[in-house]
This record gives sequence, C-alpha cells and structure tokens, in this order.
Amino acid sequence: MKESLAYIHPDAKIGQNVTIEPFASIFNDVEIGDGTHISSNVTILPGTRIGKNCKIHSGAVIGGDPQDLKYKGEYTTVEIGDNNTIREFVTINKGTSAAMKTVVGNNCLIMAYSHIAHDCIVGNHVILANCTQLAGEVIVSDWAILGGGTLVHQFCHIGEHVMVSGGSHVSKDIPPFVKAGRDPLSFVGVNSIGLRRRQFTNDKIREVQDIFRFLYQKGYNNKQALEIIATEVPQSKERDMIIEFVKNSHRGVIKGYYSEK
Repeated sequence: MKESLAYIHPDAKIGQNVTIEPFASIFNDVEIGDGTHISSNVTILPGTRIGKNCKIHSGAVIGGDPQDLKYKGEYTTVEIGDNNTIREFVTINKGTSAAMKTVVGNNCLIMAYSHIAHDCIVGNHVILANCTQLAGEVIVSDWAILGGGTLVHQFCHIGEHVMVSGGSHVSKDIPPFVKAGRDPLSFVGVNSIGLRRRQFTNDKIREVQDIFRFLYQKGYNNKQALEIIATEVPQSKERDMIIEFVKNSHRGVIKGYYSEK
C-alpha cells in the first residue's frame, strides 16, 4: 500500500507489498525491499538501500549526509539488510570516502533516538537500545547488545556477543563474548547468559571464561596473555576469535575492573 499523501520519487525502486504511510518522503536513488513498512514522517534520502520485511517507525531519517568535514559530496550509500526494526527518530548517515557506505545487517533492533554515523558497520542480530550513539567508522559485530544511552567513540570495534551496560562511554575496543560496565568502562565478566541463549554449551562458556582469566585476572600484559592462551588453550573458533581481536585492536581493548581497597 502506497499512501497518496506520501512523497515517492518516481525513480525510487519499491518492492512488492511495501506499506508507505502518509507524509513519508522517499527520494530518488532509493531501493526498498518486499514487505517493508515505512511509517508516517519517515525520510529516506538518496543512496539508501533497505532490504525485505523491515519496519521503519515515525520520524526516522535514513541516508542523511555524513556529519563529517571530510565529506565532499562523493557518492556514498546506506545499506540496510532484512528483518530490521528501526524505531522512532533514528538517524543513519551515509558513508564518506573512508568506506563509501554505512552498513546495517539483518535482524537488528535499533531503538528510538539512536544514531549510526558515517561508515559504521553494524552486524546481524544487533540491539542498540534507546539513545545509543555510534560515532563514525565504528564496528558493532553480530549479536552485540548496547544498553540505552551508550556512546561509542569513533573507530571503536565491539566484538561478537558483547553486552554493554547502559549509559556507558566506549572509547576502547571490546573483545567478543564479554560484559562491559562500570566507569571507566571495564571488563566485568563473560556474557554467559547471552551465550546460553544462543545455544553455547556450558563447556564452551567455561572455555571462554578461562581465556579471559589470562587476559584480565592473572596480571599478564596482553602480549604475555595471548602467548599463553595460544600455547595452553586448545585451538577452537572462540579462542582464535579472541586472540585475533586483541592482536588486531587499533584502539586497544578495555581494561579489567579492579576495586579500590
């Protein structure tokens, strides 16, 4: 259903069974997949690609120009996958020359008033709770959950299956499988509840916990911890993910939490 009170540019490519409510604005060079629902007062700007069965709520603005002084009007895009829910007043900006596109994967929930800046990559099954703000070129990997009001510094990388406490300021990379909280933001444990929900076995969770004891609880620096993990922990997908993440971190990973005594 395409409501006659909506503005739909004739060059926009609209799939089958798409609902566009009154006062939505769909500009040229926009593609919207089958079954997607566009609520009233949504603005979808040129260069936006939206997949199938998404729900875009009122007031969202998708495909706005980057808020970045290096942007000189080059052709860039926003690419959003399938089965995403984007709530009220979310803003998602196009890429810049850094990566040429901003990407949101599949099956994500982006809650109200959140912002995804230029050149971000948001994976699959990600939840950004209300008012989460991603600066430019941030990576949020699959199954990560960011609590409400989380602020993420540009260039940070948040790993798979991470849980970040609401109101956090993220200025370092967060390795896969962990919970991050407190101020300053620190490692506060393994996201065992989230991992169980995603069918990780107790043995696998204990393996991950053992790895992070080397990184955060035994007094080693990261280089020492990685060497010990590589030699003493049996090879597995999860072990290698953690090693590669820490080894390749550009901003450095969050520290462990130590209470004052």
